[in-house]
Amino acid sequence: MNPNAMNLDGARLSDTSEREILIERLIDAPRELVFAAWTDAQHIDRWWGPAGFTNSTRHMDVRVGGEWRYTMHGPDGTDYPSLVRYLAVEPPGRLHYLLGDEEMENSFEVTVLFEDRAGKTQLSMRSLFPSKAARDFVVENYRAIQGGNETIDRLEGFLAARAG
Repeated sequence: MNPNAMNLDGARLSDTSEREILIERLIDAPRELVFAAWTDAQHIDRWWGPAGFTNSTRHMDVRVGGEWRYTMHGPDGTDYPSLVRYLAVEPPGRLHYLLGDEEMENSFEVTVLFEDRAGKTQLSMRSLFPSKAARDFVVENYRAIQGGNETIDRLEGFLAARAG
C-alpha cells in the first residue's frame, strides 16, 4: 500500500498487510448457497475446519450481536472451543466477526465477502490480527494459512456434493 494513501475523508490509511491473512477463491456455486453454508449450523458443521477436523456447534445466532459457539475437534483428539461474535451480517454478501476462544482472548477480526461472479461466488476471507506477532504465531503454530485453504477446500467439496 502506498504509505501516503488517503481515504475519502482525507485521513491517512494504514497498511495492515503484515497483520492479515487473506484467502480468496472462486467457488462454483451461487453466493446465496455459499452464504447459507457459512451461516447454518446444519451445514457448517459438515465442512468447517482444516482437513481431518470435525466440528460441533452448541449455538449459532447469525445476527449483529449474535454468537456462534462451537468446538473444533482435531484429528489428534484435541478440542478447540471457539466463539464468534457477529459485528455485521449482510446476507448474502458479507459477514464481519470476532473469532476467539471462549473467553475471547487472542481474538481477531474476520471479514468474509461473497461476491456474485456470473453464478459463481468470489469468496474473500480476510483475518486481521491485533499485531504482526499474533498473526505470525497462528501461521507458525497453527498452520493458519494452510488450514484456511483446507477449510475452503472442504467448503467446495460440501457444495459440490450438494449439487451432485
